Amino acid sequence: MKKLAAITLTTLLISSLTVSSGFAFSDLEEGQSEAVLALKDRGVVSGIDSEHFVPKGKISYAQSVQMIVKGLNLNLDTIRFVKQPVASDMYASIPNDAWYANAFVIAYYNGLEIPKDVNPNSIITREQFGDLLVHALEKKGNFPLIKMFIMIKDEDQINVNYQGTLQRLLLYKIAQLDKDGNFNPKAELTRGEAANWVYKAIRYVETHTQNQAPVEEVSVKVEKVNDDINKVTLSKELPNPGYGLAIQAIEFSSVGQAVIKYTVQQPNPDMMYPQVITEAKVETYVSSKYNVIAEPAASQ
Repeated sequence: MKKLAAITLTTLLISSLTVSSGFAFSDLEEGQSEAVLALKDRGVVSGIDSEHFVPKGKISYAQSVQMIVKGLNLNLDTIRFVKQPVASDMYASIPNDAWYANAFVIAYYNGLEIPKDVNPNSIITREQFGDLLVHALEKKGNFPLIKMFIMIKDEDQINVNYQGTLQRLLLYKIAQLDKDGNFNPKAELTRGEAANWVYKAIRYVETHTQNQAPVEEVSVKVEKVNDDINKVTLSKELPNPGYGLAIQAIEFSSVGQAVIKYTVQQPNPDMMYPQVITEAKVETYVSSKYNVIAEPAASQ
């Protein structure tokens, strides 16, 4: 659990109080106040004291994961566990009692690809933070995106695994290139930049989900069959027995995740069904080496 006995440099982004937006840090530059104070009001960020946010300070990997998970309101609400997951199940260097441990567990089960050997105290780079933020944003819905390619002058410096997500980060207008057309992917992200990016991501989600149908989510149950195999059951309550669930694909990631892609099958329009809430289920089997998450399959 989180320990709030003292505020240290590793807990700068944990907020236990909600403060009125009338309060302002004295060290914020022009254009930073709206994002920082909005996130502070939501309990996403805090300062090092009552007067200083230190926007030019660096932000650690642990602080970044906590900030993104809280800012985008990621959670485990639709997953049922036979055994309560702990950080050490997924990461080699995340203590289970660390203040950020739960955020890493939530990030993992929401499909944010974090290296198993991640150093939580390392300073995060612009490309690492951008990749995590885009994946978190896209867990909130299927958003419209203009199909175009943005020229990045220092693209050759970007990790090839991040190139697609950083293109989308720019297309979502969460981040922008500098005056020379560079992204500076390996540069260390600052606290002010992180707050601004997360704030823009939140605003994007809120703007684009007001009239959007909710993403179909299912409950996930994992049961041990033997030491090598787990049975995975997806379930969801649906309006009548005509609906069903179908697994379209299982994708295996390099960080030990099995992502089950599913669809909700619509009733046969020529059939009559009793209007009774029915729990639809579908099962599959996955190697016990993988932790399982479920995501709606992309519509064709």
